[in-house]
Amino acid sequence: MFDKKPKSYTDLLGKTNRIVEGTIIKGDIISQADFRLDGELYGNFSSKGKIVIGPTGIVKGDIVCKNADIEGKFEGKIQVVELLNLKTKASIHGEVICGKLAVEPGADFSATCVMKPNTKSINSNDVQQRVEEKKA
Repeated sequence: MFDKKPKSYTDLLGKTNRIVEGTIIKGDIISQADFRLDGELYGNFSSKGKIVIGPTGIVKGDIVCKNADIEGKFEGKIQVVELLNLKTKASIHGEVICGKLAVEPGADFSATCVMKPNTKSINSNDVQQRVEEKKA
């Protein structure tokens, strides 16, 4: 009657990953939890949570996630199921697919944009499939 599932280790920590300024990652990141990036990522990112690209963060690659706050630089294709929030210092170049878009004055938004408010699920295999297509 009172069966409680034990919380996983990531549930206890608040489920946020963090890559600090000065860190450079060359490769793909797949995460179930939220993610904050203040370093540099040269590769693809996939998460069922939220990505925050801080003011010193740089991403060159594809992103698939539920929500995104961008204050740094992004170049590539980004798919956001719910809300893409671009801060004043954000710089976006590439292709954007999102449910909702918020752009603060001053943001550099040089991208094609398609809004799909009825997108309900994230398929983390999308990024993996794109990674394999680029290798071929």
